[in-house]
Amino acid sequence: MRVLDANYILRYLLNDNPRMYAEAKAVIEHEPCLVLGEVVAEVVYVLDGYYDISRKEIAETLEVFFRQEGLQMHEPLFVVLQALVLYADTSLDYVDCYLCALKGRYTVATFNKKLRKCVD
Repeated sequence: MRVLDANYILRYLLNDNPRMYAEAKAVIEHEPCLVLGEVVAEVVYVLDGYYDISRKEIAETLEVFFRQEGLQMHEPLFVVLQALVLYADTSLDYVDCYLCALKGRYTVATFNKKLRKCVD
């Protein structure tokens, strides 16, 4: 199983470098791959901050991407998908959305007022 880093996923999603896209496509679509939560956060950060892609488009694109056969999430997929929904619908950053998505499984301790409203 391959563990994908953020740049690998970004080249696949953006198709902005033909050589890297072809390699990423071959691996992602034909080999078992693992995506870590930290990598998801970095991908969201880059798509939003560097490429200025809307929150809604990021959430929709990543949902389709993560549902591909052969991709496995380190965290439960439903938690990541819930975080993406929150990210599209709120002004919270992705990591706070992820923490909020964990509220059904854990008690989240925070001093962040916006996050506290989400987890309470």
